[in-house]
Amino acid sequence: MTDFKEALKTRRTFAIISHPDAGKTTLTEQLLLHGGVIREAGTVKGRGAKKLASSDWMAIEQQRGISVTSSVLQFDYDGKRINILDTPGHEDFSEDTYRTLMAVDSVVMVVDAAKGIEPQTKKLFEIVSKRGIPVFTFFNKIDRDARAPLDLVDELETTLGIQAFPMNWPIGSGQILQGIYDLRQKELIPFKNASDQPEVMAEGMDEVELLEDAGNDFDKDAVAHGKLTPVFFGSALANFGVTEFLEQYLQYAPEPAAVETVDDQLIEPTDDQFSGFVFKIQANMDPRHRDRIAFVRIVSGEFKKGMDVTLSRTGKKLRLANVTQFMAEERENVQDAVPGDIIGIYDTGNFQIGDTIYSGKKKLTFPDLPTFTPEYFNKVIAKDVMKQKSYHKGVTQLVQEGTIQLYKSWNSNEYILGAVGQLQFEVFKFRMENEYNVAIQFEPIGSKVARWINPDQVDEKMASSRNLLVKDRYDRPVFLFENQFALNWFKDKYPDVDLEAKM
Repeated sequence: MTDFKEALKTRRTFAIISHPDAGKTTLTEQLLLHGGVIREAGTVKGRGAKKLASSDWMAIEQQRGISVTSSVLQFDYDGKRINILDTPGHEDFSEDTYRTLMAVDSVVMVVDAAKGIEPQTKKLFEIVSKRGIPVFTFFNKIDRDARAPLDLVDELETTLGIQAFPMNWPIGSGQILQGIYDLRQKELIPFKNASDQPEVMAEGMDEVELLEDAGNDFDKDAVAHGKLTPVFFGSALANFGVTEFLEQYLQYAPEPAAVETVDDQLIEPTDDQFSGFVFKIQANMDPRHRDRIAFVRIVSGEFKKGMDVTLSRTGKKLRLANVTQFMAEERENVQDAVPGDIIGIYDTGNFQIGDTIYSGKKKLTFPDLPTFTPEYFNKVIAKDVMKQKSYHKGVTQLVQEGTIQLYKSWNSNEYILGAVGQLQFEVFKFRMENEYNVAIQFEPIGSKVARWINPDQVDEKMASSRNLLVKDRYDRPVFLFENQFALNWFKDKYPDVDLEAKM
């Protein structure tokens, strides 16, 4: 690569977020189809379907037709190199989803046009909004009966508190869908095999006129700061409106952004010093090799195969000789990569989530990625006492991936798992049995309110059946309160004790 500073201008790195079944995976497949990466788009509906989505590689995902981890997918289109981070869309998504949003420069939000904004979308949008990153909205499934587009846009603005700017407008929906009107080019893109519906056409064009007279002004700066979302309508399954969306997205989506270090240095992508951070760790992507991969977002400089880097947390020197890029389960060795790219480093246990790596002598450390307060807890034990070694190895590795949190009882080494969503326990159990050959059982202790406490203030006498005292994986003391009432009672009894919630 002759000039990485020119190459990084072509990078567009984004995540797709949505509520379950809004069509996120189907849209991802259509984008890959545009990039020539796959020859046909598959839908993940139905367990018996022979064609499985390219972005779903884990066994449980293919069985259940859901995404439970964040895949990384890369393709080229129209002179741009696109990195998609495909986040989970199921109800009980995990911390993995949240952290993935720390590694992107923009977000595509897919909304079902029949259902509008759903709770999951709102939750994910709040995380995106805190970072102020650009959001592009795609109202999907307009080839089925959908809600009135004016209602959808109004709900988008009122529920999420963001201004909307329609880039195109649907004329009808479902069986009377006429097409979408491109508000920039001022032309109708007809839907294939549309039935002639003059009244629908007239009503749609009246709405277009209203938008042109009374809609928000387009403001590139507001888009760049996450204050205004360009809105598109289409159907991923029918591959209608996807090309127009992709081309306009690439026109307005940002290049890789600068990142601040813990000591307030602003690291520009164009800096010659290579740097990056680990936002995800995944074990056993290839079950035949029991491998473990650290996913790194490149922040600055150029990656070259075989280069030496320093792991900021430990000061340890590492040679990056075996590095890959991804197309779901397919990988290829990387010779070079630039800011905005996601690379996978084979890991023998050196990395933790949030780690910074850098080349050269000037030390860099990016801020820790956020930890989230789990809401659900289970005690976990191995059914077969003869498999303790495999059991401990499995628990350790899966906890290091960061999708589930590990706690221990204060006076014993009894394991307690905490998660943001219930599905994570199911995934954990499935992977322990299938990847580590260890059968486990859970003993539910229900939902709890977790609060970290200053080690200097801990007194075991503060613990009771309503507030369990445990240690997290770094041996920091944590109280698990039965409910908010128990937490408030504790605060009243011990007003001088500092309690900390994570994000």
